[in-house]
Parts: sequence; C-alpha cells; structure tokens
Amino acid sequence: MKITVDTNILISATFWNGASNKLIQKAESKKIQLILSNEIIDEYIDVLNYKDIRDKIKDKKLEIKRTIEKIKSISKIIKIKENIDIIKEDPDDNKILECAKAGKVDYIVSNDNHLLKLKKFDGIPIVKPEDLI
Repeated sequence: MKITVDTNILISATFWNGASNKLIQKAESKKIQLILSNEIIDEYIDVLNYKDIRDKIKDKKLEIKRTIEKIKSISKIIKIKENIDIIKEDPDDNKILECAKAGKVDYIVSNDNHLLKLKKFDGIPIVKPEDLI
C-alpha cells in the first residue's frame, strides 16, 4: 500500500505516539510505502524550525537534521508532475494532492480539514491516520 501524508502527520509522528507515529513505523518496517515530494519535505523542515517546535525538540533532545534524514530514508521522494489548484482556502495543501497523484498512492492521510472535507481526490480516499490503522 502506498500513502502520502500531510505535514501535520509527520509532525505528529515526530512528537507523539499516536496513529500518525504508527503509520510512520509501518513505513519504517516496509509494511507500507510512504510517498513524499520535496515540497512536502521542505514544508516539514519549515515547521520543525518554528520556535515553539524547536523548543519541543530541545525538550525531547531530538536533532532536526537526523529527524529529517529519517523521514527521507523511509520515503520514496517523487517529483511533482502537475500543479493542482483545488484547495483555495489553503493553497499550500495542494502540494499533498500533487504528490498523491504523481505517486499514484492508495491513500492520502491527513488531519487537515481542507483535505478531509474533499473525502476523495482523483479516486484516492483522504482519511485520518486512525481510520487507516
């Protein structure tokens, strides 16, 4: 099974042991294939560099570089082939749709309401992590 996850899933998996973390663990153990784009990785890096996030990283003694490299190492990074402009309220969310389409994934996983309210995109179900687990 191939999935694309939103940045909020990556952040959640980095700091908490819930459903998002279970999905990332499944990718680590190669039970699912995590499909990401450079655009998603860049957004993940940006969020990890927010001040409140950096404080959490200090508290958990995590290293940003190692955290990013781990996500990259367990993911297949694909190139975006087509720009999509469906989500007008938060255009940044379109990068998730672009990645999912280019990567021909089975599921898009997110906790973002802009994505979840679509329910499906190009035949790809959009689900919460706990629904996929």
